[in-house]
Amino acid sequence: MMPKGKLLIIGGNEDRSDSENEMEKINRDFVPHEILKLLTRHKGDRIEVITTASSEPESMREIYTETFNEIGFTNYDFLHFCDQQLHSDHYFKRLEAANTVFFTGGDQNKICDDLKESAISEILIKKYKTEEGFLIAGTSAGAMCMPKIIISDAVNGEAMLNRDIKLMSGLGLIDKCIIDTHFVHRGRFSRLAHASILHQDHWGIGLGEDTALMIERGNIAKCIGSGMAVILSGKELMQTNIGTVTKGEAVYAENLKVHILTDGCSFDLKNGSLKGVMGH
Repeated sequence: MMPKGKLLIIGGNEDRSDSENEMEKINRDFVPHEILKLLTRHKGDRIEVITTASSEPESMREIYTETFNEIGFTNYDFLHFCDQQLHSDHYFKRLEAANTVFFTGGDQNKICDDLKESAISEILIKKYKTEEGFLIAGTSAGAMCMPKIIISDAVNGEAMLNRDIKLMSGLGLIDKCIIDTHFVHRGRFSRLAHASILHQDHWGIGLGEDTALMIERGNIAKCIGSGMAVILSGKELMQTNIGTVTKGEAVYAENLKVHILTDGCSFDLKNGSLKGVMGH
């Protein structure tokens, strides 16, 4: 069934009150708060911000309170779940009433460990599938946690070495994708390529900073922001030693495809077609 809701996956360091983004100075496509403004469609829409990924939830509250006030959002609050809250009707009702749920950055494993297969994730999945216009957004770790398969830990090395990546199950909001963030700034090509070679039927989505994909109808992904989104595909992979290497040996691959999206480009996750922007 085609989901009625939308996903907004953000590469981290989106323009907010504490960010220092070089693209602001050099890229004419830079628009202040462009990505976070997408969290609401109508004035007064309810945003619930989940800070579970963060080890410093109070800091996240301060940053996003200041940023949301600058944008003009008025109807928002914060949730930092502990075990007891995962079974609280009060929190269920808050999520049921939300128009947008936004996951902050931090550690994607914390989100998945705490929320995966919980009543909270069941509410979010149901709303995403059945509620027109409902938005689930996430930045950095908050974006990485969304697929069925996530990068739990990996080495940012000069080579892809066998077993230097750890994958685990995520929230399951989207299938056939593996998401990585801070993709360019933190040199994460090799680890996303490694994940894409291990799961050749999945798209590897690498999001640059201050860059996002808005995914509608479960498969139409539009790029927003001042950086780039990189999509890797191992669907037509030819030679690779991924099935025979032993621990610590380097992985090679032939015909791993790379697509690059910038602001306004869209990509169909169903058929793999890219639509560019005239004049860009």
